[in-house]
Amino acid sequence: MSSQAALLFTGSTVIFLWGVGHILPTRGVVAGFGELSSDNTKIITMEWLIEGFTLCFIGVLVALVAAILGPLDAATHLVARAAAVMLLILATISAFTGARTAVLPMKLCPYVKTAVAAAFFIATVV
Repeated sequence: MSSQAALLFTGSTVIFLWGVGHILPTRGVVAGFGELSSDNTKIITMEWLIEGFTLCFIGVLVALVAAILGPLDAATHLVARAAAVMLLILATISAFTGARTAVLPMKLCPYVKTAVAAAFFIATVV
C-alpha cells in the first residue's frame, strides 16, 4: 500500500470511528443535560447526531473515492482536500465550543479533526 493510500484510509477510519463515537452515546449525552424542554432535547439530539453522521460520511466518502479511483487520482485529491477543509472548519467550531468544556472527548475533538485533515492533505501532496 502506498503512503498516500495509507494516509487516506487511516484518516478515513479514524474520522469514521470518531463519528460513531458521537452517535452511540447520544441518548446519554442528552440525558446528561438534565431537565430540558422537549424542543431543546430534540435540538441537542439532532445536533449531536448530525456531527456524528457528518464525520462518518467524510470518512466513507474519502475511503470510497480513494478505493475506486485510486489514491493518486485528481478527483481523489479534490475530495480529500475538500474533506480536510470541512474538518478544519469543524475543528475550529469545536475549539471555540465543546473543547472549552470539562469533557475530555470534547477537548480532543479539534485535535482529532485537525490530525485527519492533515493526513488527507499530506496524502494529496506527497
